[in-house]
Amino acid sequence: MVVGLLSLEIFIPESNSLKTKRMILRSIKDKIRGDFNVSIAEVDNQNLWQRALLGVSIVSNDKKYANRVLNKIVDKLSTNGFISIIDYQIELL
Repeated sequence: MVVGLLSLEIFIPESNSLKTKRMILRSIKDKIRGDFNVSIAEVDNQNLWQRALLGVSIVSNDKKYANRVLNKIVDKLSTNGFISIIDYQIELL
């Protein structure tokens, strides 16, 4: 069994309140869950308006598959017009 973890630090330039930030993040999280069948949550920076740290996890029996899915998520979010990726890290356990 392989557990894949993705930590994404993102910048949300359009956000001018926590309400706007949460609305944008909810949309992103729902889309990622639906497209990739992974778990995703905001894990840090909850009280900052324009920054968020998202944690994504996947459980698989194939290391290559887990890595490929997490990289596809990074690619998909990097083309999202509402956010910018500051940093990300992928771990396979």
